[in-house]
This record gives sequence, structure tokens and C-alpha cells, in this order.
Amino acid sequence: MTFDLPDGMHAIEVALDAGERAAAVRQFVRDLYPRGDEPLWEALSALYGETADSMPADGIAFFGIGLYEIENGGVAHCSLTLSVWDSGSVDQEVAAQGIRAALGTNPLYDVTWLDLPCGPAVSAISMRRLVIDGRFTRSGEDEELVMGQFQVHIPFANGPYTAVFTLDTASMEQWEEFTHAVAGIVGSVTFPLVTGASSDGQQDGPGGPRRETNR
Repeated sequence: MTFDLPDGMHAIEVALDAGERAAAVRQFVRDLYPRGDEPLWEALSALYGETADSMPADGIAFFGIGLYEIENGGVAHCSLTLSVWDSGSVDQEVAAQGIRAALGTNPLYDVTWLDLPCGPAVSAISMRRLVIDGRFTRSGEDEELVMGQFQVHIPFANGPYTAVFTLDTASMEQWEEFTHAVAGIVGSVTFPLVTGASSDGQQDGPGGPRRETNR
């Protein structure tokens, strides 16, 4: 699959071999902290590298961090992941209907059917409140933090898989801008014809779905 990323989103494709992933992490850290130095980059590469190495086991193929300047010199932050799962169905409509039915049982989700250029999809928006211990706040008092999550489930058009884009942020004042960013990402998703695909739309061989990112 292919998709576009907005400016300000720094990304790692974690579904790479170990050497390529390590190189991607090093570049990711330099892009994320362009004013850093070698000791900082080395320390963060080790941290992000360990995180990236653990992600494929959880089905995560892609990880990104978005940093955006806001008024008064502040920075809005979000994280983006893409996971890919075996849906068991090559029919996009059937897969999407099943996803909507499953998500709709959770009262914490605001579930919406989407008609994207690449086919049907389902979004699920949720909010949660966390309490930050006063030992870790500037005020010294416990503080409440609101986290927003925007998730979009997109059945593949070229195989029995489902892509799940998940954006998380605590920068709720920029929630509307982030939802527009997610809309742009999922609206750009395409499913190129997989080389060696069989007549039922499944890819030949054990390689699984082809994943690419275009920036």
C-alpha cells in the first residue's frame, strides 16, 4: 500500500530488515532533532531503535511523530502508527461491515463509516482522561491530561488484510488540525496491484502485504 504524509510528520517504516531499520531510526532522530548533536542522536537512536525493533511483533509496520509549531513558541505533538492485520476477507465491503459491527459494541468509540477513494473504511474516535502525578508536573499538584485518539480501519483492495492508522495526541487544542491531517493521509491511500497476485486477490508466497510510504 502507499500513502502520503503531511509536512511535519517524521516517520520510520519499521517493517524493514534490522540493518535498514537501524539506518531509518538514525535518520528519523536527526530529522526530529535537527539542532541536536552526536551524543543526543546516539542516545535517542538507541531508545527509538529498541522501540522500533519491538513493533513488528505487534503488527505495527510504520511509526511517525508529528511536531508542529504553535503560538507562543509552543509545540503540538502527535504520534501515528500503522498496523496491518489479516482480516480473513478479500471483500472490502464485507470486511468493513464486520469492523463497524465490532467497534460499535464499544461505547467509548464514536464510530463512522467512511467512503475513501481506495474503498470503504471505518473510523473510531475516542477520548480518555489521565491523571498525572504531581511529582511530574510544574505545579507540583496532580493534573488531568486529556488524550485523543483517531483510528481508521481500511480493508485492503488487493488481499485479505486490514490497515489500521492510529493517531494519538494530548495537544487537544489542535485536535481539528490533526483530524484534517488524518483525513489527508487516509484519503491518499492506494493499493497497487501486487506482483504475483492470484485471481482471488491474495499475494503468492509468504511475504504478506506490500507496504510502502510516499512522503
